[in-house]
Amino acid sequence: MPEKTYLVGVGMTNFEKPETRDWQYWDMAREAGQAALADAGIDYGLVEQAPVGFCQQQSTAGQRAVYELGLSGIPVYNVNNNCATGSSALMMARQFVAGGLNDCVLALGFEKMSRGALGAGAGAGDFAASPLARHYGVMAARHGFERTPPTAQIFGNAAREHMERYGTTAEQLALVGVKNHRHSADNPRAQFRDSYTLDEVLASRTVHAPLTKLQCSPTSDGAAAAVVASERFVERHGLRGRAVEILGQAMTTDTEESFGSGSSIDVVGKPMSRAAARAVFEQSGLGIEDVDVVELHDCFSINELLTYEALGMCADGESGKLIAEGATGHGGRWVVNPSGGLISKGHPLGATGLAQCAELVWQLRGTAGERQVPGARVGLAHNIGLGGAAVVTMLRRG
Repeated sequence: MPEKTYLVGVGMTNFEKPETRDWQYWDMAREAGQAALADAGIDYGLVEQAPVGFCQQQSTAGQRAVYELGLSGIPVYNVNNNCATGSSALMMARQFVAGGLNDCVLALGFEKMSRGALGAGAGAGDFAASPLARHYGVMAARHGFERTPPTAQIFGNAAREHMERYGTTAEQLALVGVKNHRHSADNPRAQFRDSYTLDEVLASRTVHAPLTKLQCSPTSDGAAAAVVASERFVERHGLRGRAVEILGQAMTTDTEESFGSGSSIDVVGKPMSRAAARAVFEQSGLGIEDVDVVELHDCFSINELLTYEALGMCADGESGKLIAEGATGHGGRWVVNPSGGLISKGHPLGATGLAQCAELVWQLRGTAGERQVPGARVGLAHNIGLGGAAVVTMLRRG
């Protein structure tokens, strides 16, 4: 049987617009890492290994970042899984502890990005060699390829298909932006803290119809970190009072279903997300009905709706109605993205999954301040990267 694993410390920087602050990636990594260690109340010398996630820095940037915390000589692993990088680093840390190899592992993620829309991915200059060429090829066969940002284009085309297939409306998509911007107003670490009306979200600049700017995640600078520990470490260091258990965690990658249908809905990851969620429900013995608070990968508004369906929060095609009914905001059946999500909190690729984890730990401890979900005991994180990887994590406190 795997060892029980716990999150005993989390930390993150403010997420900021690129080039806002004069800092390097190792500066932000130091800030997040030190915050996580301080939250756990432990010294860096107790950390045995460190998986470190990033997408846009050079190889061994993980070592350069970790050296800011100490020069203890521990193994450092550089992790890159597109937008699922942070949760991939967290999963690696958990596996080290669950497998009995270590008692204390630090997962760290960071990104220092450039302003402007995210491109098609590494290697996209030679499109045929891009890791995402197959994904964009599926999209192009059905929708063509336009002169709009590639990631917005593939998710925008998924939105068009959802509207055609199920009658989802532009207003329902825009409600995701309304909700998440409203939530981020209470998050001091969020990149954006302004609230917007439905009309304002719909009237913002079109990026790739039907997606408007206020329904799209921005490029961001920032870092996040988490300390993962075994049960014996928790007991030895008196951390039971702040420990949050990782009840289940799974990563899935693309299957034949992702490409076989020719649908952008599938190629952007809905089948991966569904499979990962099912695995986690089986591991944890809990279902979506047991979850109080969710941090999910709303890189674009349509992906929040697709993820409602993948997680079993509603049937296929019913996600537009779910958000229109207010079921996923404060006072609803679940509170989804109380942090503001990627759309408003920000999306520094390597840090995103770990920032989701930090938000859930604060929610389950009851320390999330104005955005606190009352009585939250069970949380679920969902992080996805094109290419592809989907990571789902189930957390519980006490």
